Amino acid sequence: MALSDYVSCYPTVDDMEVRREEMKLEVPRGSKAVVVKNLYLSCDTYMRLLRNRTADELLKPYTPGSFSLITNPEGLEHTDVPLSYYLGILADNCCSVFLFGMPVMTSYVGFYKVCSAKKGETVFVSAAAGAIGQIVGRFAKLMGCYVVGCAGSKEKVDMLKNTCFPEGIDIYFNNVEGKMLEAVLLNMKVRHRIALCGMVSPYSSDSHERVTNLMHAICKRVRIEGFAVYDHFAAYPKFLEFLLPHIREGKIVYIEDTAEGLDDGPSALFRLLNGGNVGKQLVEVARE
Repeated sequence: MALSDYVSCYPTVDDMEVRREEMKLEVPRGSKAVVVKNLYLSCDTYMRLLRNRTADELLKPYTPGSFSLITNPEGLEHTDVPLSYYLGILADNCCSVFLFGMPVMTSYVGFYKVCSAKKGETVFVSAAAGAIGQIVGRFAKLMGCYVVGCAGSKEKVDMLKNTCFPEGIDIYFNNVEGKMLEAVLLNMKVRHRIALCGMVSPYSSDSHERVTNLMHAICKRVRIEGFAVYDHFAAYPKFLEFLLPHIREGKIVYIEDTAEGLDDGPSALFRLLNGGNVGKQLVEVARE
């Protein structure tokens, strides 16, 4: 899949195209290199930022028509692929391999380290049917919190339990920004926390929805903290140690929305950015 051109406003399927080219892959004789076959592609909302012309401090933009290449495979260590230590837990196909990926670890870091959640607190999660939000909701229930999630369609809401916040919000796990954040600030309790994980609403718009009532954060002494999972990869072993028992007990499962074939890749990414997916958006490139 190649980016046709930089995107300055709301993305469309035509902004990307599928190109077919033959590429000869060889392992140099005597090297420790391997050829890897990609079975799945992950579609994530942050990819919208990679389609802008301007660079970001954390994420560098794609170049239209280019492809990714690891130019220094000798620099990779076996510890850079931590799943190599835990292949045994996947042998019985009891769970999705994507439970061990970046979105679920992002949920772990944001909820346990940034939000510092406590039993009995009231937690509100936006984009709660997405790759990250669905796991934050499960973590909050494991903690014994009172959880409410919001989603962008009836299909998604049917997957969640509708409740309300009569006494205010202790923790808000933000994935959308815009008007939703404004509404949450009105209902936050004094001296409580907001974790800024993502901002889906302005990703696909030139005119970002600005929050106009941040004064409530001052008056209520709300702590608002943005975070990036890239700063917490050292905690991956601890994340696995926490996650595995809950997976084995069936307390953590992962809902996925899988498109079949690379030809459906552009439409899958567009569906994600348009809120049309339910669960983690994937593209299945090959079965085996």
